[in-house]
Amino acid sequence: MQRSYDIVIIGSGILGVSLAYMLSSLTNKSIAVIEQEDRIAYHTSSRNSGKVHAPFLYNPKKKRLFAKASFLGFDMWRIYAKIKGIPFKIDGVLEVALDDYSIDRLDLYRKWGEEDGLNSDDVILLDGSEVKKLESEVRCLKALYCKRDASTNYGMLTNELARDAESNGVTFILNNKVLDINDKIRTKSYEINYKFLINAAGGESIDIAHKMHLAKEFTDIHFRGEYWKAPNIYNNLTKVSIYSVPKYPEYPFLDPHWLVKVDGSCEVGPNAVLVFSQYAYNNLDNLKMVIPKTLEMINSGARKVLLDKQFLMLVKDELLSSLSKTVMINRVKRFLPTINPKAFKVKGIAGIRSSVIDRYGRFASDPIIIMDNRSMHILNYNSPGATGALPFAIYLINKLDKEGIIKVECNKQRYWDLRLIMEELE
Repeated sequence: MQRSYDIVIIGSGILGVSLAYMLSSLTNKSIAVIEQEDRIAYHTSSRNSGKVHAPFLYNPKKKRLFAKASFLGFDMWRIYAKIKGIPFKIDGVLEVALDDYSIDRLDLYRKWGEEDGLNSDDVILLDGSEVKKLESEVRCLKALYCKRDASTNYGMLTNELARDAESNGVTFILNNKVLDINDKIRTKSYEINYKFLINAAGGESIDIAHKMHLAKEFTDIHFRGEYWKAPNIYNNLTKVSIYSVPKYPEYPFLDPHWLVKVDGSCEVGPNAVLVFSQYAYNNLDNLKMVIPKTLEMINSGARKVLLDKQFLMLVKDELLSSLSKTVMINRVKRFLPTINPKAFKVKGIAGIRSSVIDRYGRFASDPIIIMDNRSMHILNYNSPGATGALPFAIYLINKLDKEGIIKVECNKQRYWDLRLIMEELE
């Protein structure tokens, strides 16, 4: 069956849906979103910590786009959640230091936070006794307390935004994996004509770009983030989520946190377990892809990462925390000594992060945007991607407008001052 659209977006995660909504609000183009699953926001957009991140962890020289989008996204999601009646709780976060190196890192985080837009009273350094007054169960040398951090449900937000996009005329084509792309997009049910394609396929984005003979210098590596649900007796242990300075800050992962969710429940996680597929939520699905993904990695820049001793140490540590519940919980018990690993009985919902590696074996820090005359590909869109999805979508649309690919000619949305946000993103 044939269909035709001006713009086709691949991927109905939070970024793809944000793009669909913003494009349908700012242009009069016909727009379709293709999704391989039978529901919207099935993968990372619903499988995450639910945190609305303040941008103090992001080096403004390396992660400028992520940091700016995260800063602006906080208020955009707060406004939208309030209008739609979706839970959004401003609850703050503590980043704790357990050694002298980590104390120096906290000073750096405070500096980055202010450079990334936070006010000085949004990010406050506390000594151990001050931390104990704020959170009596937490033990650390020092901590950075950030007030401008929140909890929400990104799956709910994405689905609500998709309904708004549909009201603007966007078509969602679910349960249709992209099989081939040339002059047309071929799925199991349709041949789709398009004038312009936007690849926002998350864990599939590299594969989609490769189908179009683009981004050949990049590959991706997948990491599963696992969680353990805390028993109800721990629900009031802390008021805020507790993070610790990561052991390996040169890599784009954090150590497991103590998470206070928007519904009041608590979890420990995530770790970052190396897996071989963007869908390896369990070990059986992971084993199926070990050989093909290993061969791909050996024949790309990822080979250099696999030979890096420090990376292999990280892989070992994360694997141990996957194999042993006690090892995992004890990573948080270092700063929250009250918790007992034996009390944790139920696993949380795992998510998978796909990190992009260049030909030199380096992890990409910011999103990578690759364009040709008929397509735009967004690669390496990771945390704090959900927090920054709305402003990042505006940034991409502004870029397309400047390139003459689309024309911003209207404003059908009523939630935000988009002109002001565009100026902030310049």
